[in-house]
Amino acid sequence: MRVGYAHLQVSLGLAAFSPPQPAELRPVTRVEQMGDVLAIPTRMTPAAESPLSHLLFALKHEGTDLPIVMETLARIPADQLLATFQRTPNGSYIRVACYLWEVANGSLLMDGPTGAGGRWAPVFDPARYHTAPMERHSRWRVGWNGLGTPRFCATVRRTPVLDALIAADTLQRARDYVEGLDGMLLDRALAWAYLHETRDSFAIEREVPAEDRQRAFVALLHQAHAREPLSEAYLVALQQATVANPLDRAATFRHEQNWLQGPLRGSAGVTYVPPPPALARELMESLMTFANNRALQVQPLVAAAVVSFGFVFLHPFMDGNGRLSRFLIHHTLCRTGALRDGLILPVSVAIKTQEREYLRALEGFSRPARARWNVTWLDEAQYAFDYRGDRGHAFYRYWDATACVEFLLRMAEESLERGLRQEAEYLQRYDRVVRAVGERHDVRNSDLATLVVSALDNGGRVSQRRRDQFGDRVPPIVFDAIEAAAAAALAADATPHRP
Repeated sequence: MRVGYAHLQVSLGLAAFSPPQPAELRPVTRVEQMGDVLAIPTRMTPAAESPLSHLLFALKHEGTDLPIVMETLARIPADQLLATFQRTPNGSYIRVACYLWEVANGSLLMDGPTGAGGRWAPVFDPARYHTAPMERHSRWRVGWNGLGTPRFCATVRRTPVLDALIAADTLQRARDYVEGLDGMLLDRALAWAYLHETRDSFAIEREVPAEDRQRAFVALLHQAHAREPLSEAYLVALQQATVANPLDRAATFRHEQNWLQGPLRGSAGVTYVPPPPALARELMESLMTFANNRALQVQPLVAAAVVSFGFVFLHPFMDGNGRLSRFLIHHTLCRTGALRDGLILPVSVAIKTQEREYLRALEGFSRPARARWNVTWLDEAQYAFDYRGDRGHAFYRYWDATACVEFLLRMAEESLERGLRQEAEYLQRYDRVVRAVGERHDVRNSDLATLVVSALDNGGRVSQRRRDQFGDRVPPIVFDAIEAAAAAALAADATPHRP
């Protein structure tokens, strides 16, 4: 028998997504995790017919599943909460429930002072979740510490995987690494990073940008270091700069429903339906509020993931949302001061190599959200959208970002180790080969550059095709010298260095 959030979801027919670890009554003596289930002793069974009992039980033992909490509280009469509160005015979980009831229903449970006592109760237990600093609400002696506002908030659970990724401190290691690079080498590595971040961000959208669009996007990435606060006007300007078709350039956040289309025809091809325009605008205001304020007090990569994925799930424009969502990773890291001026982590380069994992992180939200809509095909590229979720749109407002944060931290690690570091090491090998050959042979610079790159990319060998192509102006002895120098450089890097 399931209890707590899982019971509420079924018994009340909630639109909220299923809890990540449902609570079930099991023959155990204490609350314990058993695989994907939270095992509960039968002696702790909440009152079967009382949604409030299951809710308070869940807040205590399962944490704060905001979509289920808020959708449930919209259905619980005020007098039930007040009766329970008056019996235990110092109880932390009932006070959190009363505070959230007022948010969910947009009204007060009671006029005047509540008489709430006890210690300040956080909405999210910092031992279970990544949180922001508390904003205290004296009415119920409750502290709002969510990653967002009470009207739009992401949840990031503390997991062993995420703890290990954060402990790796990728951002500090990136700063330490670039500080150890020669200035000219760093400039060249960063130039590569900006260009390939641009190209791969477009490639993820199955686009090949023209040279002028590449330059424009590179300029945008550099502008992230200006730490401009997010606003509708700023995001509109960014969208206009990244979209090629003038007809697709936005003047404001969207005023019509949009959707994502997969390869299938008709309504079966609609893979995601973002929130309706008015709701998207409202939630964007909350997301920008978080990005401009509380995000600066959160672990930077956690904040960047919340802002980036939150933006793409809201889809505030008809086009360009994917590229802007990845730009917002850099923008957030710059706003928090995690990246010094000029430094960039080419996360899109890493994401491009892990597109399946990227899609899985997105689909963790988009697939169940799509199931809350009935989509009817009307005509080519025309659909009717019938929303079947709760009237408060709780699952759009409150979403579990744990998988998204884990993904971004893995990509940040990849972008350091297989992005910046590999490119800098490649440039060092390239310089050694060019210097070794150039000191002994007179070769046209452009020819030497092409042949060295070819040799390094081919395991130290100059292909026969390249020998034939350049044979009329490069003597055989030079080809041999390039191969010898390239092989030596590759072997040196492959040899473990003693401390």
